[in-house]
Amino acid sequence: MMNALLIPLLILMGQVPQRGVQDLALQVDGVGEVLYGISVPNDYDPKDPRPLVLALHPGGTRMRYYGSAYMRQVVAPGVRDLKPIIVAPDCPTQAWSDPGGERAAMALVQFALEHYSIDRRRILVVGFSLGGRGTWFMSSHHPEVFTAAIPMAAATGGEPIEKLATMPTYVIHSRDDQVVPFAPAERNARELQKLGRTIRFEALMDLSHYDMVGYVDALRRGARWVADRWKERAASAFQLTPPLVWNVALATF
Repeated sequence: MMNALLIPLLILMGQVPQRGVQDLALQVDGVGEVLYGISVPNDYDPKDPRPLVLALHPGGTRMRYYGSAYMRQVVAPGVRDLKPIIVAPDCPTQAWSDPGGERAAMALVQFALEHYSIDRRRILVVGFSLGGRGTWFMSSHHPEVFTAAIPMAAATGGEPIEKLATMPTYVIHSRDDQVVPFAPAERNARELQKLGRTIRFEALMDLSHYDMVGYVDALRRGARWVADRWKERAASAFQLTPPLVWNVALATF
């Protein structure tokens, strides 16, 4: 699915950034220019594959490089323990679930995979409000790419429950959210737990929907939880690897 979506031409405007935070643009066939921010750790070494984080911004008044501002203020401090490469596009449409929004986000993920040393077992999508709904959407529609999700202050956008949280998912929502109701989010998480999904729900207090920066501490906890799930998965995969059998009869010394 991903290759069919992403085969169209991707043209970088400017050079691939090496380290630090930069605001750049990507030309995506069928969409046009997509502005995005990217954060590359100062100690990035291609010999050491890094996690990749796709950061999806919320709605509201959208300035140029809105995704980058969201990345700098919320996502980068929230996921810093992962030491990841972060990409944060500006949504070119009204919603991340629109064809153009999906194409832009996944094109940027593909670009990062092609130009950086990424551990494909550790690809996280995280978003707030509109971006949180986009997080549910991306993780549901691209489970072959993402390996964890952190939706914040978000509804599921009508995605079928059987498609939700098929990967480790850490949901964060405030009881005092006056825009996206708390109760349905909590109820959805409970239903997913009953289905045996690997999901954690964190309820916050005294944060309105517009107190986005107030979610940073919870996002740090979510990122650590995701890191633990990745480690468990890696350990499980290692244990399932068949042991090397040494045939003494055929061995020569």
